[in-house]
Amino acid sequence: MGKITGFLEFDRKIEQYAPVEERIKNYKEFTLPMKEPALKDQGARCMDCGIPFCHSGCPLGNLIPDFNDAVYRGKWKKAAEILHATNNFPEFTGRLCPAPCEEACVLGINEDPVTIENIEKNIVETAFKNGWVVASPPATRTGKKVAVIGSGPAGLAAAQQLNRAGHLVTVYERDEKPGGLLRYGIPDFKMEKHIIDRRVKVLEEEGIVFECGVHVGVDVKAKDLKNDYDALVLCGGATVRRNLPIKGSDLKGVVQAMDFLGQNNRRVDGVKDLGEEIKATDKNVVVIGGGDTGSDCIGTSFRHGAISVSNFEIMEKGTLERPEDQPWPFWPMRLRTSSSHKEGAERFFSISTKEFIGDKDGNLKGLITAEVEWIKEPGKRPTLKEVEGTEKTWECELVLLAMGFTGSEMTIAEQLGLDADPRTNIKASAKDYMSNVSGVFVAGDQRRGQSLIVWAISEGRQAAHHVDAYLMGESHLPLKGDGDLPRI
Repeated sequence: MGKITGFLEFDRKIEQYAPVEERIKNYKEFTLPMKEPALKDQGARCMDCGIPFCHSGCPLGNLIPDFNDAVYRGKWKKAAEILHATNNFPEFTGRLCPAPCEEACVLGINEDPVTIENIEKNIVETAFKNGWVVASPPATRTGKKVAVIGSGPAGLAAAQQLNRAGHLVTVYERDEKPGGLLRYGIPDFKMEKHIIDRRVKVLEEEGIVFECGVHVGVDVKAKDLKNDYDALVLCGGATVRRNLPIKGSDLKGVVQAMDFLGQNNRRVDGVKDLGEEIKATDKNVVVIGGGDTGSDCIGTSFRHGAISVSNFEIMEKGTLERPEDQPWPFWPMRLRTSSSHKEGAERFFSISTKEFIGDKDGNLKGLITAEVEWIKEPGKRPTLKEVEGTEKTWECELVLLAMGFTGSEMTIAEQLGLDADPRTNIKASAKDYMSNVSGVFVAGDQRRGQSLIVWAISEGRQAAHHVDAYLMGESHLPLKGDGDLPRI
């Protein structure tokens, strides 16, 4: 795989970014493409390690050494076939995945790992550019009808796989366009929405029907869909946002991150009726939450023209190196600095927000924090302790709550009598993805809780296999790591 001595000859290189002062003027993607010879060199670094741990690091089981080798040899169409054999949407993961495969790369034990994610993105973009990604409708239809509820990555993957098996698939989406949080959560500067549109066009040409602006459970009863279809696949995501129940949380200016990001996506898309505008322009902004959503809020705030952006994280500051208790090839919880962080945000760790402060008209004007420390005892969960004498008042006019999600909305589950776990995820076995109600399957964040895009695609693919087997008695759809090489 790759060049035998490639990892000794070539250093790791990834796409560079446009300068900060240029990229914050718009919402376009700002990575600068690498030329083909440089990409081939990066593919050459894949080191024929014998046991490719990157396979286990990737929830999809992508055939990573195989497509790296194809890129090194300049066989781009073959690389695209290999990549699409296990991943329905590499244009999403190639832009947005945190790349657990790279953390599991054998080369990464003591050197910089192979640039797997960037290679993946360039493979699929080359495939689209050359017209290799085309609709491939099934040769025959089974006559079975399946409704997929939710058009995020899990729903799209389940829909495409089930359509490939010959079933008649309808995708229901409560928002006005397909994509879920890919469209109304991920900022355009990380993934422009024409990337979603071109893939949805292929899915429609393959025969999948999209019913957007339909809130299942509200506009149409879940029981009615259950009666109309041979199977349901619930892929609605983990959409219940985590709140911060402290004094002043109801002030104007304390906003959920997804309301802020979703509105801005619609603004960029040209939507005129946005309701009450949420903008960071000329404001001191505090983003509470140190994950990807918090990072997205930071980048969006700078593009609005915020005066300042501060990022609060209640956890300790991570290390640059792997923690001792998280050895290779496991995913390490270390300090990660995003492109948005580099645009000027100031980051604060081990800090807790105690109170929001408002003016007489109910507008946010500041907040009070305290430093915290995590007390760790062997065999026990870490406990949080406030550090006395560390209270501080901060001036701010906008706070964005980016603290994750606590589970799934339960309307559909209640209408169908589905069991839920204590975190309000819908219970469905990983063995067959079926809920306690026959014919109702669950995949993605709605089943496993808030997770990664790559996990959502994997779950959608796995669920589709089991839905097909339920409908037909057996299934030839691939499971994790299996390929279907002729398909792009």
